[in-house]
Amino acid sequence: MQITLSKNSEVPLRQQLAEQIVLAITTGDLRPGERLPSVRGLARRVKIHHNTVSEAYQDLVRRKWVTRQRGSRLVVGERGGSNGMPRNLDELFDDGIKRAKAMGYSLQDVTKGIRERLMAQPPDHVLVVEEEDGLRELISKEVKEKLGLVADGCRPEEFLNDPSKAVGAYVFAPQHMIGRLKARFAVPLTFSKIDEHHEEIRKLKKPSIIAAASVSESLLRTARSAFASAVARKHAFREVFMPAVGRVDLRGVDLALCDSLSIGRVSCKNKILYSLISSECMKELKAAAEALRPGHRG
Repeated sequence: MQITLSKNSEVPLRQQLAEQIVLAITTGDLRPGERLPSVRGLARRVKIHHNTVSEAYQDLVRRKWVTRQRGSRLVVGERGGSNGMPRNLDELFDDGIKRAKAMGYSLQDVTKGIRERLMAQPPDHVLVVEEEDGLRELISKEVKEKLGLVADGCRPEEFLNDPSKAVGAYVFAPQHMIGRLKARFAVPLTFSKIDEHHEEIRKLKKPSIIAAASVSESLLRTARSAFASAVARKHAFREVFMPAVGRVDLRGVDLALCDSLSIGRVSCKNKILYSLISSECMKELKAAAEALRPGHRG
């Protein structure tokens, strides 16, 4: 166990000693069940008063890093498991901050270092950046269902006002927004074409009632214009804004075009799914995510 103390530091010697012992435990230099040097033996070794060593040891006992055995000898405990590691994230952060301070780093140094390391880490989830709640929810659901990726979401202003939103995130946003967000990892979102849905409408021989069901108001507005040429004057077109919960009865409708959040809650004899994200875009997002997974070989 390597111990190096500085008598010129603002950090008390007992704290320096305690945190360096913790560091030795968490790095495996000291293992569970291993005895610590005696108080006087360690005091002579590092050239400090034995009372300082005793105070450091008492602190480690209180924090359950070490335990007392018969004869007052101290041994490394089984804190947080057989490897002596912290038991949870809060404990890990607390211990890390204390060790950093014992090594002479300020809280500003710690904050800056952690932020830089986090920003440099490869993404572990997709962050959908979109203004409208319904559209953002739809995009997130399709990413989760088709790619099995964790997907969260936020508005553009939230992303720009809170830099922490970018940590660990693969930003997924419309093309016109990507440049403004200036994300390190990003894939532009492109939407599906509607050719096949036009064809479904054209297959209707008799005048029919067609509905577009969605949790997104902007998607419904787009649908009316997008399907106008196919609907023409032959059919009737309805926009159905879906409630947050519950089913919607559209059994009087001849054809319902539904988004992924609506199709399971719509009652209709003839309903088809409208996938919002284009297949090419999904492939691009999948390839980007896989390229950043550990062990990936390009």
